[in-house]
Amino acid sequence: MVLLDQVVEDAKRDFEAAADSAALEDAKARYLGKSGVLTEQLKSLGALEPEARKAAGAQINQAKAAVEAALTARRQALASAALQAKLSAEAIDITLPGRGQGVGSLHPVMRTWERVEQIFRSIGFDVADGPEIENDWFNFTALNSPQNHPARSMQDTFYVEGHDEQGQALLLRTHTSPMQVRYASAHVARYAKEASMPPIKVIAPGRTYRVDSDATHSPMFNQVEGLWIADQVSFADLKGVYVDFLRTFFETDDIQVRFRPSYFPFTEPSAEIDMAFASGKLAGRWLEISGAGQVHPQVLKNMGLDPERYIGFAFGSGLERLTMLRYGVDDLRLFFENDIRFLAQFGA
Repeated sequence: MVLLDQVVEDAKRDFEAAADSAALEDAKARYLGKSGVLTEQLKSLGALEPEARKAAGAQINQAKAAVEAALTARRQALASAALQAKLSAEAIDITLPGRGQGVGSLHPVMRTWERVEQIFRSIGFDVADGPEIENDWFNFTALNSPQNHPARSMQDTFYVEGHDEQGQALLLRTHTSPMQVRYASAHVARYAKEASMPPIKVIAPGRTYRVDSDATHSPMFNQVEGLWIADQVSFADLKGVYVDFLRTFFETDDIQVRFRPSYFPFTEPSAEIDMAFASGKLAGRWLEISGAGQVHPQVLKNMGLDPERYIGFAFGSGLERLTMLRYGVDDLRLFFENDIRFLAQFGA
């Protein structure tokens, strides 16, 4: 009995001396482990007579319960001390002045979007918007790309399950060109009973989708389409409008622009528009900035216009490409990563 009382006192003393959880577990092992003092006492009961075993077992279990209670109390004390130390280290000084609320800013691509709208509105263009889930007619066929047309293979497309009310296949639009047909058709219908029709002057900015992804391409990107149709609109007008736009957008006249022959099913003739800065790190380097051309006669017919009377031009430019050139960004993916450190640069 005296021996067990001493074991309990020794255990309490060792537990109190433990400075952390690891030391406490080591102390526990000396008394309650597989080879601990109390465990050895319990193992020795087998050598006693039944009556003596019963009495000794009760005494050992009582001592074990006291040791376990002391162990639990010390564990709680260590946990409480650790919590208090953590709270003290993380204490908030309520006397410090409060932090001001952060001021957000427009995404750089949205800055470009709004700037493009502002420039074209200033020269009489409307701004049109339309569905991002488009049907086959407006996205391809009305733009002179019927079924099995080779131009369709140039665009890897996200198709959507199901069809619209007219049985047309649905897809995420691959460009904002469908808005040219939608806007022009509505414009023609509006002035159908008038003696003359005002010119069609519109841009259509918006999100577009193609299966493409690398440092200069994204499965989702923003594009602006432009359209001007009237009785007399020439390639010279296209050049004048677009060159003026570039000089206004980049705020410099030191830009060279060239038109290279190209192919698009919805324009004829067609051209790629390249530009080169006269100074800076991109000085002298030709960069493709847009596709353009005179609206194809078949597209005019699909708009409800007489190609013998009306003529016009169209162009399409990527808003991310314009943004990259304006701000000197060399990786398109930065626009989609939402890194505050990157985006904060455009907050001024």
